[in-house]
Order: sequence, then structure tokens, then C-alpha cells
Amino acid sequence: MTKKLPASTSKRTPRKKNPPVDAGRYYYKGNRLKQMRAFVATVKLGTLSRAAEALYLSQPSISLQLQALERELGVELLQRSRRRINLTDAGEVLYELARPLVEGWEHLDRDFQTKIKGLPSGRLIVAAGTSTIQYLLPELVRRYRESFPDVQLQLANVTGKDGMALLRADEADFAVGSMLDVPNDIAWAPVYQYDPMLITPWGHPLADKENILLEDLSPYGLILPPQRLSTYRLVDLVFQQRQVPYHVAIEVGGWEVIKEYVAMGLGISIVTGICITDADRQRLAVRNMRQYFPQRSYGVVMRKGKFLSQEARAFIDLIRPGLLTHRDYDESGHSER
Repeated sequence: MTKKLPASTSKRTPRKKNPPVDAGRYYYKGNRLKQMRAFVATVKLGTLSRAAEALYLSQPSISLQLQALERELGVELLQRSRRRINLTDAGEVLYELARPLVEGWEHLDRDFQTKIKGLPSGRLIVAAGTSTIQYLLPELVRRYRESFPDVQLQLANVTGKDGMALLRADEADFAVGSMLDVPNDIAWAPVYQYDPMLITPWGHPLADKENILLEDLSPYGLILPPQRLSTYRLVDLVFQQRQVPYHVAIEVGGWEVIKEYVAMGLGISIVTGICITDADRQRLAVRNMRQYFPQRSYGVVMRKGKFLSQEARAFIDLIRPGLLTHRDYDESGHSER
């Protein structure tokens, strides 16, 4: 005879179903650092795919982190288009606050080791053109190496757009050089000024001329750096504005080469005073042309909002103590990449 179970045990009470879960919301909620890293990388690099590559994540992971961040903050931070991502007003505010925090966190281990050792150590990358590296930086580098021998110092020899690209990609801590046009996202602090100089070989008709006019240069071929460089553009601009004819005999890169060719009698040149040495004055006639050509200023170039390491600040203090005080280097700027 089959025994029946009590009614209370013959039927199971059905379990209540849990409400649907937003997997993306709860998976990424609470991991604010990852969200901020994804946000800063996306803004800095311009696209989700580049941010994902830089952070070694998948593009969907970056997208989920950004969505969770916007949902938790209750505002739209990014406006997405097919080509790139643009910041909203709220996104601009968050980016200005988050970027130094994220970059500081990423450098925390290195900075901690620096502090406990008592001396700066790590790596410093300074971008500069050939003339800056050759004439301006040697004494600064010598003093820096004496004070901070453990720092791995790299001088990236780049100019113009290549230098700007390194700064915007955070592949250089800062740059030292001259600038004609300063983009909105770049801060520039000029420190050194150099006059424009006419150089000719001794015995040249202009070498002993008392007052040299711009028109006096017309009959002689100029030796100038390539057209893509700022020196050529400045010289051309002055001649064009004053409607004085001129012609370029030789285009060649490097002040040392230009000075050598002038000494050989192959032409004359307008150079920046930064490259004139005492030895040059022994073989070349050097005349100041500031009445026609503008001075060239050299200084520190950096991306606005860049988190500067202790190593970078130490080098900049050698250039000019207190240069970073009350400057706009720490302001955010819209990238013109």
C-alpha cells in the first residue's frame, strides 16, 4: 500500500523570480578607477578602438565602462560620431578633474620608489630639435646628470608636428624649443631669446659694409634650412612683406652644415644666434639683423593638463627656477590633433 506524503511536503513553494539585472551596470559599478582610465584614454586618444588598444581591453569593455560611468553620474559625457568622440560640457569638467588623478595613479609605484630612495629615479623624455639639443641643452643635461644620475634621460630629436604628436600622445614629458604658432592645447613658456644673424665669409662684399639693408642681400644666394622648418618660413615672410626679391641657392638641414657652406663661399645665410660660437666668429663675419628679422624665443613646451613627474619638474627648474609657478600648463586644452 502506497503511503501518501503530507500535503505540506507534496508541493514545493515556487521561488520568487529576481528582477532582470543590467549586467553591464552591476559588473562595472564600483570600479571607478577603471571607468576613469577608460574615459581619460578615450578622450586623449580620440576613439574607443585606440583606447582599448592602449589599455589592452576589448572595445566593448571600454564602451560598457563609459556607459556605466555616464549612468552613475547621471550626465552625458561623450558625444559619439563615426569619426571620433567629442566631449560634452560635463565631459570637459570631468576630464580636467580625472586626468591628473589617473596619470598620478599610473605613476604611483614609480613616484613611491622615488620618494623612499630620496633621489629622483625613473625615466625622463625631452623632445627637442637638433639646434636645441646641440647648442642649448648640453649644459643643462650635464647639470641634470650630476644631480640625478639614476634617471634614464632620453632626448627625442624631433621638430614641428612630430614634436607636437609626442606631447599629445604622452610619449614625451615636455619639449624644449621655439614656437611660432601655439595650439590651444599646448602651453609654451619662453625663456631664452636669440637675435637673427647674417653670416658671410670674410672678404665678402657685405662683411665690412657699415649699414646693411635688406635690399643688400638680394644679389646673393641664401643658404637656408628646408622650407618645412620655421626659419625658412620666417625669412620668406620678411622678404615678402617688404617686397624685396631674394633667391635661395641651397636648402640644407643643420646649422653646422649651413655655417660650413657659408665659410666655403657657397652663399650667405640668416641664422639664429643660438648657433653662433666664438669659433664661428673667427671664420665668419656675423652681423645682427634684428632690425629686419624677429628674435627667436626658446622655452618649455608642454601639453596643457599634463601631469609632470618629479623628474620633469627638476629639469624644468634647471632651465628657470619657478617657471611652472602661475603658468597655464595645468589648464585643460582642446586637442587639435
